[in-house]
Amino acid sequence: MLLYMSNATQEGASMSLHSVSVAGVVVREDGRVLVIRRADNGAWEAPGGVLELDEQPEAGACREVLEETGLQVEAVRLTGVYKNMARGVVALVFLCRPVGGEERTSSESVEVRWFTRSEIESHMTEAYAVRVLDALDLEAPPVRTHDGRRLLREPTASGSGIAS
Repeated sequence: MLLYMSNATQEGASMSLHSVSVAGVVVREDGRVLVIRRADNGAWEAPGGVLELDEQPEAGACREVLEETGLQVEAVRLTGVYKNMARGVVALVFLCRPVGGEERTSSESVEVRWFTRSEIESHMTEAYAVRVLDALDLEAPPVRTHDGRRLLREPTASGSGIAS
C-alpha cells in the first residue's frame, strides 16, 4: 500500500504522505449532537473514518456515520479542516442532518449517544470537541492543527489557521 500511495521514483525522494479522514457532526432538531464511544480507544468522538480513494468527501462522511451508528444523514456543509500533526491525518468535518435509519452500535462503536454542548465539552478531548463546537458555532470553516489531544495553535478571525 505504501508504494501505491507514494510518488517516489528511482531518481528522487517522495513527498510526505497524508491520510484523509472525514467525520459527520450530526445535529438533531433539539440541538443534541450524535457521538460514538470508539471501540478501539474508548474515546467519545463524532463518527468518522478514512475517506476511500474513489469517494467524494461528503459521501464518505455520510457512509462513515451510517457504518458506525446506523443513521442515514445528509451532509449540509464543510465546517472545518483539522490536521493531526503527530499522525499526518487530515480530517474534513461536515455538518450533517439525520434523514433516516435507527441508532445502533458497530464493530467501531461500543456506544451511540446524543450529547448536549456541555457533555461535548466535558467528555471529549479538546482536539475532537473543537470539531463539533466549530460545526455548531462557526460559519466559515477553520483550519486547525493538533497533536492528537490538544490544539497546537488557534486560527485567526478569518479562520485561516495561520498563527500571528
